[in-house]
Amino acid sequence: MTDQRIQDGPPVHPAPHRRRAVSRRRLRACHECDLLVALPPLHPGEKAECPRCGNTLTRRHANPAERSLALAIATLITLGLSVTFPFISFEISGIGNRIELTETASTLIGLHQPLVALCVLLTVIVLPAVYLCCVAWLCLGVLLRRPLPRSRQIARTLRHVTPWMMADVFVIGTLVSLIKVMGMAHIELGLSFWTFCAYALLLLFTTQSVDTDWLWFSLEREPMAPEGVRTGRTAASQGLVGCHTCGLVNPLPTGAGERCRRCHEPLHAASGFSSQATLALLAAALLMYIPANFYPIMITTSLGSSVPSTIMEGVLLFIHHGDWPIAFIIFTASVVVPVSKMLALLWLCHVVGHDRQALSRNARIRLYRITEFVGRWSMVDVFVVAILVALIRNGSLLSIEPGAGALAFAAVVVLTMLAAMLFDPRSIWAGAEPDFDPDARPQTGRDTDAKESDYA
Repeated sequence: MTDQRIQDGPPVHPAPHRRRAVSRRRLRACHECDLLVALPPLHPGEKAECPRCGNTLTRRHANPAERSLALAIATLITLGLSVTFPFISFEISGIGNRIELTETASTLIGLHQPLVALCVLLTVIVLPAVYLCCVAWLCLGVLLRRPLPRSRQIARTLRHVTPWMMADVFVIGTLVSLIKVMGMAHIELGLSFWTFCAYALLLLFTTQSVDTDWLWFSLEREPMAPEGVRTGRTAASQGLVGCHTCGLVNPLPTGAGERCRRCHEPLHAASGFSSQATLALLAAALLMYIPANFYPIMITTSLGSSVPSTIMEGVLLFIHHGDWPIAFIIFTASVVVPVSKMLALLWLCHVVGHDRQALSRNARIRLYRITEFVGRWSMVDVFVVAILVALIRNGSLLSIEPGAGALAFAAVVVLTMLAAMLFDPRSIWAGAEPDFDPDARPQTGRDTDAKESDYA
């Protein structure tokens, strides 16, 4: 993949008659630092990065419609196979059980944990299926050169669904569960297990193949940005805002409820320090983290004797059995990641609001990206509970039931993810002027339509 750093602004002292006007149809406001830039034409395999913060603005792929459509269909096929055939089975001393993928959620409902079951079902099956159908629908319309009905509304859902798809995390949870059970029983992997691994991998490839910038141009073209704008300056300082869904540069909203001219998604101005929602969600996550650690996350019954175990007791059990790598994974996902994420977001809210000299802005934005990326992996422990509860169901002889800590920990993961999403990274750069030519001339002259080759 070739990196193409965008260079904004004309030479410092060009003759006025030699200044070249830049089309107002290829402008983007970086979602992380609010810098207004002009996208260069990109070839397949190239990506454009913000010159200020390094955020990837867009990527280009060869044959994007065909590529995404083929991947989406292949992923849907593997998902269909995954929910049809047996997933895992185990046997110990003549006692055993075999489960299908959907039973990881249905068993939790039968054990009075509908919210945890909903989390598992949505993140592993339902939302990925919705995403894949949306991608196939949109790409099919592009290939037919006639967008299908509701394409704009469907395209808007992609951005909101993507962070909540966790099939890859479920694979890790399955492997942890297998290692936990393997020491005491014979495990047999069904066809569904292998198709699910293929499904998780193909889903990852599908999400990476979707070029939002190209997709929105194919669906709705691109209206011109407002007149008199300067690249190399922040959008907010010019009364502009970039749409987080389709990328179009719009006039700054003057009131609540204003929407993007192209995709009709609500616009959100960069408002500096505005992290009350983030702090509220972090406070709720911190309160839920206490019962998540003190209440048992699962209860194991063997020969009529029940033994509850908390998150840390599960980690210590793996260490006692010599499974150090698994203990490290569980401890990292269940303790290190959520605690570090809450502390990092709290610190970011503090330095943005009170101490703007702490660390460089580039270091802060890297910290934010890490916290946003790792949060979803804390769901490993929840998925382990869902799999073991469905698999080991033999009454008083041997069974596992979910504890109250499972729901509390699932709430911690969801709340911290929402807190990271609601934190506005543009506030990190508030008050800092971009290091570009201050005499960059506003764009003038006759603008032409963006060319098809710019999006090929």
